Amino acid sequence: MINLPNILSFARLLSVPIAIMLMLDGRFDIAFWLFVAAGVTDAVDGWIAKRFDARTEFGAYLDPLADKALVVSTFVVLGILGRLPSWLVVLVVFRDVIIVGGAMVVYAMLGDFRSRPSRISKLNTAFQIALVALVLARLGLGVGDPRIDLVLIYLTAATTVASGADYLWQWGRRLARADDGR
Repeated sequence: MINLPNILSFARLLSVPIAIMLMLDGRFDIAFWLFVAAGVTDAVDGWIAKRFDARTEFGAYLDPLADKALVVSTFVVLGILGRLPSWLVVLVVFRDVIIVGGAMVVYAMLGDFRSRPSRISKLNTAFQIALVALVLARLGLGVGDPRIDLVLIYLTAATTVASGADYLWQWGRRLARADDGR
């Protein structure tokens, strides 16, 4: 349970309150670098886990929890600060609530929950991370173009809806198969 990939995921989870405090204090420059470091640890922990066969069941839950906590928290804070549109923040948070709730329903009904993110879900996560990174870079480092942010806002919204619908579709099919006795 305690291995390097899980330690990196846990460190990413612990970075969430620090990132929130930095953004609320207007320290977008440091928040940007912390967000970049968190992204690097996400890539590194996954690579290490696969490369050295260091995957654990605990890590399978901790890694996405750390990712979601960081992304959703930064969306909420940037929304509160008026740096992201509130409708997008609500959409992103609502999708994640639906995903967690849906996972709980599937687990309660089937006694088992195994799910892998789809391609659209991975694309959505990439757009979410890119949007947060670009907004933080523009606010903290003075680089970037708000027009690119606008494009990413709409791409993030579209993939958020599509990936949420995809999860619901997959779970609905699994539950229907279970009802049919397959």
